Amino acid sequence: MSNRYVLITGCSSGIGLAAAKGLKTYGFSVIASTRSEEDAARLRKEGLTALRLDLSDPASIEEGAAEALYLAGGRLYGLFNNAGYGQPGALEDMPTEALREQLETNLFGLHHLIRLVLPGMLAAGEGRIVQNSSVLGLVAMRYRGAYNASKFALEGYSDTLRLELAGTGVNVSLIEPGPIDTHFRINARAAFLRQIDPETSRHRQEYRQTLKRLEKEGLSGRFTLPAEACLTPLVHALSSRRPKARYPVTFPTRLFALLRRFLPTKMLDKLLMKSI
Repeated sequence: MSNRYVLITGCSSGIGLAAAKGLKTYGFSVIASTRSEEDAARLRKEGLTALRLDLSDPASIEEGAAEALYLAGGRLYGLFNNAGYGQPGALEDMPTEALREQLETNLFGLHHLIRLVLPGMLAAGEGRIVQNSSVLGLVAMRYRGAYNASKFALEGYSDTLRLELAGTGVNVSLIEPGPIDTHFRINARAAFLRQIDPETSRHRQEYRQTLKRLEKEGLSGRFTLPAEACLTPLVHALSSRRPKARYPVTFPTRLFALLRRFLPTKMLDKLLMKSI
């Protein structure tokens, strides 16, 4: 399996870093990527093959993909699209540019990357594309509209890609983590403060609760799992002869998938309204 090169985006911390380190122990040849060269240099010091690839920058995507393909001898076996961030805020307060930036990183960038690495997989007649989605790609919650939009879009994108690649030997899977112990809240808080003016909004009281949640240290809830919890489904998606279309990771993801399926919309809305 050592010649099976897997490119992972968003490896500076969290799920991406856990995946990069973990896949090496399973014999995959891992190419880790990060938004900054500084983080890539740090990973190289830790013994990982790492490069810069920023999904919000088309030039960086092209340069990173070219370097990854060179390192892999012309083709990748796997791509784990893990990189992304959450942009909090009510949709009425969301600058259009902020929504555009959210989609640029969480959807358009990974589409650009997929188009660059997919031809090699198709030529070889094998490959795996794994997308890191979210429980918020299954159900919507208030003040997460930009992130909801990006992950709902990613779910539909990945379903379509899976259908279009049927019979080619290239499989597409979605990992749906739910609450995982990462730097996600730190990055979301920074994005919120950069784009939203909470004191001029009619949602300012709820925003105070949002900031309190994002500033909370430690685990975000009793169902929160470590980043390593995503490794087992990732390995299955990359190595199984019959990879699943979806891999829910945490209890909330499994629960809301069931509730969305069986509850009337009004009842589900009442439940989701309790979350900020």
